[in-house]
Amino acid sequence: MKALKAGVIGLGVGERHLAGYLQSPNVSVQAVCDIDPIRLKEVADRHGVPERHLDYRGITENPDIDMVSICSYDDSHAEQCISAFQNGKHVMVEKPVVLSRHEGEAVLRAQQDSGKLITSNLILRRSPRFEELKTQITNGDFGDIFCIEGDYIHDILWKITEGWRRKMAHYSVVYGGGIHLIDLMRWLLGREIQRVSAMGTNLRSRDSAYRFEDTVMALLDFEGGIVGKTLTTYAPRRTKFHALNIYGSKRTFINDLPNGKSFTSDQPEDESAVMTPYPGMDKGDLIPDFVAAIREGRHPRVTASDVFRVMDVCFAVQDSLNSGVTLTVTYSI
Repeated sequence: MKALKAGVIGLGVGERHLAGYLQSPNVSVQAVCDIDPIRLKEVADRHGVPERHLDYRGITENPDIDMVSICSYDDSHAEQCISAFQNGKHVMVEKPVVLSRHEGEAVLRAQQDSGKLITSNLILRRSPRFEELKTQITNGDFGDIFCIEGDYIHDILWKITEGWRRKMAHYSVVYGGGIHLIDLMRWLLGREIQRVSAMGTNLRSRDSAYRFEDTVMALLDFEGGIVGKTLTTYAPRRTKFHALNIYGSKRTFINDLPNGKSFTSDQPEDESAVMTPYPGMDKGDLIPDFVAAIREGRHPRVTASDVFRVMDVCFAVQDSLNSGVTLTVTYSI
C-alpha cells in the first residue's frame, strides 16, 4: 500500500480532518496551516505534525503532499482549491466549495485539467440512520415517494452576527448549512432538483451587522414529479437537528430524537421506532473513503458531480430568493 501524505488548511473543523487522515492506514499528515499562529502550534503539537504554515501555499505548493483538506474561511476555498489542483493535489474541501458560479467554473476547470479528485465534506451521508434509509429507498421499501422535506435547524445566530461570516461580501445560510439537507435529499432519492422557489427573512438578525437572511425556505421540484421543501435557519430556539420527512406509497419516515418514526398506515399499531443511530458520525468520517478512492482510482462517495450539482441548486435557491420567482436549476456538470 503506497504511503500517502496529507496537508490540512484551516484548523477549526480541519482538526477533525487531520484525525481522519491519521486513522487511515499508511497515511501521514505532513503539514498544517492556519492564520492563527497559536492555534497552529497547539494543533500541530497535539498531533505531532512536522510542518506548520501561516500561508496556504506552503501546503498546496509542497511537492511531497498528495492530498489536501481545505477547511479555511468560505471565501478562501476557490483560490486554495485552484492552487492545489494546479500543483497536482487531490482535494477534500469543506462546504461550500465556492460562493459563486464564476468561482465554480474556475474550480471545475482546474480540477478537470488536473485529473485529480475533488470531494466535499457532506457528512450526513455517513449517518447510520440515513445510510439505512438509502438502502430501504433503493430496495423499494417506501414504494413511490411523492414528497420529501429536509431542514437544517441550528441555533448558531452568533456565527453570522459576530463571527467572520458577517464580514464577507455575501453570505448565504443555504450555502453554509442548508446544503447538507439538499445534498441528503438528492442522494437519498437518486434524483436531481429541476426547479426551486425560495423566500427568506432576517427578523432574528436584522439589528446586527449581518446584512442577509438568517432563515430561508425553498420549495423543490425533483425529477419524476416528487415535490420537496427545505428550511435553513440559524435562529431557532432548539437543539441542532436535521429534520427529514419522507412520504411514500408504502411507508413514511419522520426523523426525530432519540428515535425516528416509521409509519405504514394511519393506525397507531402501524407506527414503529427507528433506533438506528443518528447522527452517529464524526466530521472526519468521509476521509478514509477519500483516501481509498485515491488509492483505488475511483470516485469518492461524494463525487465531483455531487460537489458541483448541489452548489448549482444552492445558487438557484439564492437567485430565486433575490428575484422572487421560481427558477429552473442550471447544472454545470
